[in-house]
Amino acid sequence: MNSLTLNTDALHLDDERFFQLCQDNRDVQFERNANGTLIIMPPTGGDTGRRNFELCLELGLWNRQTQLGIAFDSSTGFKLANGANRSPDAAWIPQESWQGLTAEEKQGFLPLCPDFVVELRSRTDSLTRLEEKMQEYIENGTRLAWLIDPSSQTVQIYRPQQPVEVVNSPSQLSGEDVLPGFVLNCDRLC
Repeated sequence: MNSLTLNTDALHLDDERFFQLCQDNRDVQFERNANGTLIIMPPTGGDTGRRNFELCLELGLWNRQTQLGIAFDSSTGFKLANGANRSPDAAWIPQESWQGLTAEEKQGFLPLCPDFVVELRSRTDSLTRLEEKMQEYIENGTRLAWLIDPSSQTVQIYRPQQPVEVVNSPSQLSGEDVLPGFVLNCDRLC
């Protein structure tokens, strides 16, 4: 099943109402683009869920060792500066960003853009839509983003003010200076 988009202009979904919609429908994953269009994401299949778990596990273990920041899974919502609400498959922010949030902000969709995001393409995901989403993250402050496509065995690496780098069949990916010392073994994602 592909994602479904709905024009919600008539509903006047402000941030509070959108958050409540998500809370009232916890079995459904919603995103909202900068234009306010509601995107309903289907549950993942077994292969995608397994891969996403491995990805989050690796990021989480690195983060636990370094204690440099806070890592998030795909159920976390971020309110980007352009007005979009996004939920990357995995995300990370530095400790200072987390500590700069109020207790109330930590309870809702986080009002910031992650420094690092990963989107893991499933076979039903539109590549064009994911590429647009990755560009949106970069335009809103993400410093490093990976779009992993297991079916084509490619990774698109996004960095601010640089062309997208496409890597074919990488054995590992580096967190570079954003996630110092983090190396993702790509074999776990195949």
